[in-house]
Order: sequence, then C-alpha cells, then structure tokens
Amino acid sequence: MFTGIIEAIGMVESIESVGGDFRLLINAGSLDMGDVKQGDSIAINGICLTVVDLAGSSFGADVSNETLSLTTMRNLKAGSQVNLEKALLPTTRLGGHLVSGHVDGVGRVIDITQDARSTKYSIEVPDDLKRYISVKGSICVDGTSLTVNHVADNCFEVNIIPHTQGQTIIQTYKTGTMVNIEVDLVARYLERLLTGGSETASDGSNNITIDMLSKAGFAGL
Repeated sequence: MFTGIIEAIGMVESIESVGGDFRLLINAGSLDMGDVKQGDSIAINGICLTVVDLAGSSFGADVSNETLSLTTMRNLKAGSQVNLEKALLPTTRLGGHLVSGHVDGVGRVIDITQDARSTKYSIEVPDDLKRYISVKGSICVDGTSLTVNHVADNCFEVNIIPHTQGQTIIQTYKTGTMVNIEVDLVARYLERLLTGGSETASDGSNNITIDMLSKAGFAGL
C-alpha cells in the first residue's frame, strides 16, 4: 500500500528484454534506499513493482506483459523521469489517501491552464472509470494523490500547487500526455458491496441509487 505522496523523482537507466517481458533499471535519485531490500515494493508512476536487484542508488524491477498492456509503462524509455514512492509503514503519515499501486486505466491530459500560482490539468479517462470519480474525491495520477475539483462526463480537473508541480513528473505533462489512473479504493469496494460482486446493479445500470443504498442499510427510507 502507498499514500500517493511522491518521495522522489527517479530516472529510467535502462529497459532490458528478459524472457519475453522486461526488466527496468531505475536510478532512485534522492529516494532514501537505505532501508530497501530485495522483495520490497516501490511504486513507479503509481505502479506497484517488486525490487529484484539493488545496485547503489539504483534498483531493478521486472515488468510483466500484463502490466505493460494496462499502463503507461510501455511508453517509458531510457532517460524517462518517473515518480517514486516506497510502500508505507504502520508509522507513515497518511498525507494523501490509500493507494494500492494497481492501475485501473490510462488517462490523457487534454488541457492545461494557469490559475494564479497553480496549474489546472484536465484529464480524460476511459468511460468505465468515470463512475468512480467525484468532486472533492481522491484520485491517483501517476502515483500522485490528488483531489478532484471538477467532473464533466469522462473528464476531471485537478489543481496542482507549485510544490506538487516541482516534486513530481506533473511538471513534464503536456497536452496529450498519457497518465496512469487509480481510482479511490473506497469507491471500488462500495460498488462491489452494493452490486453483490457484479460490476453492474441488478437492474443492469452502473448507478448507485438511494433505493440501492437503503436496501443495503446505508440510508433510511
């Protein structure tokens, strides 16, 4: 598990084809690697990967074809910057929100505008993810925990303050940049609970209604 608070910006040193999939070698930059050992988890652009090799300030991680097909990992190349976060500890401050490191889909930056000292980013997501995104809810973009400020159909908007801009790869985003999206875990589990394990309600819809909440004991009639 992670918090979505990026600890450092790393850089891809190499991508090597191994046995049909890939191994990444990441320079961890300013990330404290003193307590990292083989088998530990590190989120790279919001993707939870296992450390399989350590070499000074760098670490290796294997990437399956499944991960390559579902994330922006396939777009990385030597020299690419990446967001890094080590797995949280029981004593970690939960400054962001609970993040699993399991990407739900790939979004696309469609607009960037200045708002005083902050920057607004509009991001388009696949249609099957839009129902999990709500105003003032949490969302994870390339591993960064963000607050949703506006939602319109399958697009949402976030406001990035200068500190976040400077400490993450968000500073490199341009219109058209593809980003990893992980929706809020609470929304995922609530839907599953209310729909009995199905992705849709019993009436075939994807919407959570007052009647559904009432039947599940979450709201009074």
